[in-house]
Amino acid sequence: QVQLVESGGGSVQTGGSLTLSCAASGYTVSSGCMGWFRQTPGRERELVARIWSGGTTLYAASVKGRFIISRDNAKNKMFLQMKSLKLEDTAMYYCAAGPDWTCTSKDFPDWGQGTQVTVSS
Repeated sequence: QVQLVESGGGSVQTGGSLTLSCAASGYTVSSGCMGWFRQTPGRERELVARIWSGGTTLYAASVKGRFIISRDNAKNKMFLQMKSLKLEDTAMYYCAAGPDWTCTSKDFPDWGQGTQVTVSS
């Protein structure tokens, strides 16, 4: 059974930084695709970053140049380094995992419970 647990969310001022972590069990982070989604009430869920098993990464235009997705295979964790945070980055952030093809389909079978990021001025 796959379990994904996010941590690292919190409150930060605009321009600040946060790093989110996603600890995986029952799944090897380097074996497939992993992604970070975010969602705010009333808005569609957005895939902000994804990483394929081979290490290729892809970012949404809204975060490109500010966010970095990475993983630590030894610790079986994935991370999202966020810098230059903006008010519009406020959201619940979720990590997700699945086979490599889910990086393209965005139809991930496994999800974490989410961690809240709040950016204020």
